[in-house]
Amino acid sequence: MAQSIFYDKPVPLNKEAHKDLKIGPNEGGFSFAKNTNSVLLSGMEFANAAKEYPIIFIKAGKSILPIALLGFRTDENLFIDDDGKWDAKYIPAFVRRYPFILSEAPGSGDKDGAKELTVCIDEDFPGLSTEEGSPLFDEDGNQTELLKNAISFLQEYQSQYQRTEIFVNRLKELDLLTGYTANAELADGEKISMGGLFVVDEKKLMELEKKKAMELFRSGELSWVYAHLLSLSNMNAVISRMVPKKAEDAE
Repeated sequence: MAQSIFYDKPVPLNKEAHKDLKIGPNEGGFSFAKNTNSVLLSGMEFANAAKEYPIIFIKAGKSILPIALLGFRTDENLFIDDDGKWDAKYIPAFVRRYPFILSEAPGSGDKDGAKELTVCIDEDFPGLSTEEGSPLFDEDGNQTELLKNAISFLQEYQSQYQRTEIFVNRLKELDLLTGYTANAELADGEKISMGGLFVVDEKKLMELEKKKAMELFRSGELSWVYAHLLSLSNMNAVISRMVPKKAEDAE
């Protein structure tokens, strides 16, 4: 899954080019995310996300990534209403960071493979203006508190994303991930299946060697695993959101 979905025109933030830029409320709310049925999650989000979304794993290239499942149909987010409001208490950080994003600079990277990250902003974000809103830079070209807070959030997000990669790699090394297919059957008999997914194999988890299980526990990752497993009970809640949507489409 691309880190830059939602972003139609991401450009590096520049205090000269964007010195007059202001950011205000987006009248469309979270409509920018209405056409995605999943978003990336960090392990630190699992506890909150597990209360409302199924947390599953998908393969993206050579990587396996944890996601919050937002819908069964392609390009359908069942957690955004017609007014662009997010219909859940917890909104994933992947969504909340918009319209800002950290992007890898082309050709960057040291001998250890570390990439240089640049703060970017989606210039097509409807809340951007040179007339109304809160400025990103002050008259001296310094970052305002709003921008500082946004960058701090991006840095924390990136840190948690890297921490989550370590967690997933541990699951792979322990051979704890198994294939999974999510199935939905609507009231009118329509059936929808999503394959190519992965979940933690609870039987293999219970059979882990004591030393390896203790490593998971001491790292704090065991709680992430159980949050993931508990979250799978949210599948029916997501399916239930498809019924009114189907009824509307038939009108």
